[in-house]
Amino acid sequence: MTGSSIPQPRVREYLPKEFKLTVWSKIKPYFNELAKRPLESVEELERWLSDKSELEAVVTEALAWRYIKITIDSKDQKAEELYQYAIQELIPRIASYENKLNKKLVESPFIDQLPAERYYIHIRGIRNALSLFREENIPLSTEVDMYSKEYGKIFAEMTIGIGGQEMTLQKAGALLEEPNRKYREEVYHKINQRILKDRLAIDQLFDQLLEKRHQIARNAGFDNFRDYKFMSLGRFDYSVEDCLEFHQSIAKQVLPVINKMYTRRKNALKFDQLRPWDLTVDTSGEAALRPFEHVDELTEKSILCLNRLHPTFGKVIQIMRDMGHLDLDSRLSKRPGGYNMPLHITGVPFIFMNASNALGDMRTLLHESGHAVHSFLTRNYKLASSKRVPSEVAELAAMSMELLTMDHWDVFFENEADLRRAKLNQLENVLKILPWIATIDKFQHWVYTNPEQTAAERKDHWVRIAREFTPEVVDMENLEQYQEYNWHKQLHLFEVPFYYIEYGMAQLGAIAIWKRYKESPEKALKDYIAALELGYTRPIGEIYKRAGISFDFSADYVQSLVQFVEQEMKKLL
Repeated sequence: MTGSSIPQPRVREYLPKEFKLTVWSKIKPYFNELAKRPLESVEELERWLSDKSELEAVVTEALAWRYIKITIDSKDQKAEELYQYAIQELIPRIASYENKLNKKLVESPFIDQLPAERYYIHIRGIRNALSLFREENIPLSTEVDMYSKEYGKIFAEMTIGIGGQEMTLQKAGALLEEPNRKYREEVYHKINQRILKDRLAIDQLFDQLLEKRHQIARNAGFDNFRDYKFMSLGRFDYSVEDCLEFHQSIAKQVLPVINKMYTRRKNALKFDQLRPWDLTVDTSGEAALRPFEHVDELTEKSILCLNRLHPTFGKVIQIMRDMGHLDLDSRLSKRPGGYNMPLHITGVPFIFMNASNALGDMRTLLHESGHAVHSFLTRNYKLASSKRVPSEVAELAAMSMELLTMDHWDVFFENEADLRRAKLNQLENVLKILPWIATIDKFQHWVYTNPEQTAAERKDHWVRIAREFTPEVVDMENLEQYQEYNWHKQLHLFEVPFYYIEYGMAQLGAIAIWKRYKESPEKALKDYIAALELGYTRPIGEIYKRAGISFDFSADYVQSLVQFVEQEMKKLL
């Protein structure tokens, strides 16, 4: 990749270059041909695998664009209709054919002659998918997809009035960094009161999702959705018990450090009680950090920052900008959240986020840039599965990018004091997110192993788990109603169940990579890139090892990483 020239999309060898997925009748012949094609040698099997992967890439990119379009404008009726057609008509039929093709692969007498180094991970995933597939789960999965997207629609319509201006909750959240405490409290109450207005609808939506997901698990022969989902996510490299160890390690090693951090914050602010609306304001009393004025400036500065770390990193975002693959600003009718969407035929991903001129927006774009770089580094793999990296690795790429770029944040903050404040804020967030991740994950373990729960029981259990991971120095008096429904804010619970602990695992890995970078920058960066280049051609543990770190959740390992972050924070105080 030279300059910021736009790379050519993957050359198609199976489908016509001009082919576009519109309706099922257009794509069906290719699935039929693959299902009927004779495979009489290992060479023919490899050719078949390549063609099947190309078909999969074309389909997933077409579906990705349909999802992108409903997230950038929830009021776009045409985009909604196209997405609903994909969910109701395309995906169910494709799922059935994919199962036929998976059977064809594993039943081939030549499968054991495929080069293990290239195909081991792919075949492992295929065998797993076959073991889980049930025809009766196709319509149920379609219902789940439709229900889960209702969550984003509900939140996209949530706005509040602040100072005569109507704004999204994402944009309002940035105001919790303002120095005026009464103003912050007002904003905090308005955000949470607005969420409470839809609490019954959100609870009912979750009940529907819970019922359908449990039925899917039972159909596949599992006692509960948790155990089914662990298999569905391909968690070959760790177990339920490892997740429980993660929860315990965070409670034991991270929570006490956050209590100290918040005690220091309370003293610096000179407050008798530290309240939830006091947790993001700068303790210096200075105005909130604003690293950019508009999204074009955010993009330009991010490119410069990434270029300083490694020239390839900045070029990735330049190319995405030039192709119109960045949608960064927060606006009405735009769905909440942020993501990097891989596009396996185009080879250039799409970044979606909701920037509101806050410090967190800078961090979000750098995070998503890590995902984008990962997409570029794996774009030449022919097997789609080699580019479809597990979340534990994908988030390692993204969270590490946040920390690795810190030495170049002077691009955003020319003032030394502001730069110090931004770095301290980043390190505080590195630790603060871990108890929340443990809370969400532990809650899901209970929710999906107790499917007969009532909404009241779920609320009570949420409160108990949240208390385990809430720093005791934070005063929550008279805020109980907000806390009871705090989990409603977490999109992952509704749209991608059990996909969240990966952020915690990757955060630990990112700290370890950053620690190596502080000790040996060139070596650490080289190993980071080499690990990303592996895509998903090796088990998770081996990818972490290639980055020079461990895939470990033990209390001792977590303690060593937390102590390192504490030391770095002390240098900034």
